[in-house]
Amino acid sequence: EAAHEFGALNTLLLVVVLGLCILSAYLIKQNNFYYLPESAAAILVGLVVGGLARLVYPSEEELEFLTFEPELFFFLLLPPIIFEAGYTLKKKEFFANFWTIALFAVAGTIVSTVVIGFLVYLMGLMGVASIDTSSPMEAMLFGALISAVDPVATLSIMGNPKLNCDPLLYNLVFGESVLNDAVAIVLFNTFMDFYQSGEEFAGSTIPSVLLRFTAISLGSVLVGIVIGLICSYLCKHTQMRRYPEYEISMIFLFAYGSYAFSEALKLSGIMSLFFCGVVLSHYNNHNLSPTSQVTAHNIFKCMAGLSEFFVYLYMGMGFFTGRFRNWNFIFIVLCIGFCLFSRLCNSFPFSYVANFWRIQKIPFEMKCAIWFAGLRGAIAFALSQNMPGENTDLYVSTTLSIVIFTTVVCGGLTEPMLSKFGMRGQPLPGADGTRYEQLNAPLDSALTDREEDGRGLSTSDAPNQAARTLSARAFWSKFDAMYMQPFFGGDGEIDDELDINVDSQQKRRSAAGGWSPQQQKPTGTPQRSRPRLRTSPAHSKDVEEDGEQT
Repeated sequence: EAAHEFGALNTLLLVVVLGLCILSAYLIKQNNFYYLPESAAAILVGLVVGGLARLVYPSEEELEFLTFEPELFFFLLLPPIIFEAGYTLKKKEFFANFWTIALFAVAGTIVSTVVIGFLVYLMGLMGVASIDTSSPMEAMLFGALISAVDPVATLSIMGNPKLNCDPLLYNLVFGESVLNDAVAIVLFNTFMDFYQSGEEFAGSTIPSVLLRFTAISLGSVLVGIVIGLICSYLCKHTQMRRYPEYEISMIFLFAYGSYAFSEALKLSGIMSLFFCGVVLSHYNNHNLSPTSQVTAHNIFKCMAGLSEFFVYLYMGMGFFTGRFRNWNFIFIVLCIGFCLFSRLCNSFPFSYVANFWRIQKIPFEMKCAIWFAGLRGAIAFALSQNMPGENTDLYVSTTLSIVIFTTVVCGGLTEPMLSKFGMRGQPLPGADGTRYEQLNAPLDSALTDREEDGRGLSTSDAPNQAARTLSARAFWSKFDAMYMQPFFGGDGEIDDELDINVDSQQKRRSAAGGWSPQQQKPTGTPQRSRPRLRTSPAHSKDVEEDGEQT
């Protein structure tokens, strides 16, 4: 009975503290207090609760209850966050910038891992920190986990419609953060396999790791797409839309199944779950009843928000649990510098490379903002607790310190950074809602404005690039509408605007020998409207039948 009472009291404590986190988040948004992001507020609440627990009731059971459990994070808290990111993804902006995002998320993470890993290994050889110097593999493991970028604090500020952050900057930072997490976990697990196998670090080790990483990534994406298509086909060809509670349950089970199935196959559950969410949003959302469309969006968003608060709260509380006794403040400061330097080594060079094929260039100010947005978060902290060897406490305490510093300090400086680099504009009309309700609705038109305006189209071969991009998109739009959507769901509409844009590009090329931004004028003001619910013809018929029965 004493154990039952202990569990009840701690559960009540957790509920109250989570309520305080939500209340603080509401007050921050309501008062536009940009210097304290919501995730940073949750960490600070956790620091206060953990400190009070340490002073008032420092029992072993209480401190154990306040300890962060990595398995709980990976199998219970992380899936809702990743699935919500894929399900609510602005697909047009994401895939329009996909190759740039992939360059940052894949190549950038690999570069960051190698830079941090060898710098940490060098510190070990110099005696600054007590780590395993018999092989660089332990340092590379730390480099992989600390390269997991999780800019929740920065994105919460960038997504505020009153700041009107540059849409391209938001899309690049958000897209990189989603894919980067999966890449970092795959790299960490791949290095872990090599570490546990006892193989010596040689010149062929890095190529072997990268080859395995590529195979795992492609397999994970394939699993997520296939499972998402199976769920869409099932909902499309059944009458499950008549029972909203069942179709939402099926979405949840298929999504979680893609994560568990990939993990069972030793693939990346995060990558599989993210692309499963993208597929379900693209196809299956049209198969759902209007009630389920709204309900599913809000449920997944609520679960992801609670999971994020829970994770950052526990990270704050874990600072005072006394579990990590190996603190090296010199090593912590150096690692913060290594993170900033490694971010510098991938954000600026890869932005320069991406500008070779991009129509809308990434300016220097945006490169600085992308570099600043490289915050570390919950995934890095969870991975650090799986570090092997005798130095786990050192890596965990260092990672926790880096996460708290980047989230509270760097996240709090996001608004001044946006103002400094000119990445914010005038508040959007009626900008009183949330990022999803206000900012995402004008994102399509804002990006279209920039594309139609010709801003960034400074090279002579820009029309060739634009024509190729639009042609590919037009081909996929027709293929999707003719062959995919009849089986898996969709509105069945072909984006005629793509064909018009392709024709206009070709006419401009034939009418003028060169290309200049002034030659391409916007034809009109784009219509800005909120996303509307779309229903399939079969679903409309069901609604009519239900109305007749009523």
